[in-house]
Amino acid sequence: MSQSKVYDSAQQALKDIVKDEQTLAIGGFGLCGIPEALIEALRDSGVKELTCISNNAGVDDFGLGLLLQTRQIKKMISSYVGENKEFERQYLTGELEVELTPQGTLAEKLRSGGAGIPAFYTATGVGTMVADGKETRDFDGRTYVLEHSLTADVALVKAQKADKAGNLIFNKTARNFNPDCAMAGKITIAEVEEIVEVGALDPDEIHLPGIFVQRIVLNANPEKRIEKVTVKTAENV
Repeated sequence: MSQSKVYDSAQQALKDIVKDEQTLAIGGFGLCGIPEALIEALRDSGVKELTCISNNAGVDDFGLGLLLQTRQIKKMISSYVGENKEFERQYLTGELEVELTPQGTLAEKLRSGGAGIPAFYTATGVGTMVADGKETRDFDGRTYVLEHSLTADVALVKAQKADKAGNLIFNKTARNFNPDCAMAGKITIAEVEEIVEVGALDPDEIHLPGIFVQRIVLNANPEKRIEKVTVKTAENV
């Protein structure tokens, strides 16, 4: 019988997987849909010299900002790098290498990597620093730049619900980069808020098939700083 995909903790899920100098793809958009427990466990593992592919680097005290505090990241491949003063400090002092990538291009780099497509042409970035040193080609009178796809040694993603086979359902826009990261990872670990038995999920509701997920860890009560419904109180209406 094959080993269960469900692990008792984030620490156990990472234990024999993460190593120094790996490339990791980490899901999320801002602080929405980030694998909070897995990021904390990654920090506590002490691995270093990491290259992290993520839309952004969290904030100073949350998300990937925790790994910047401990100097575990040597390079970020991302789109948005604001709201993190430690990120800014490390970049400006030359401690952190940064590869800025347009957001749609980053998504397609990950999607293509997961689909086995080595590179693709896009018009995004043509004529800017984004295209410096890259091959360009004209199609139908328009110039496109060749972008190489991205894959990762390990992907850390966040979903709302999983069955024990690793099929995932995401919470609305918290899906964001998570499926693309999961597909691009050689080993993908999913942090979820609920785990159900195989067969309990409607196949038409599954956003990511379990074939892309090797390990699952339950975090039933994540902090989710910005994934909360906020409404006016009666006295403020």
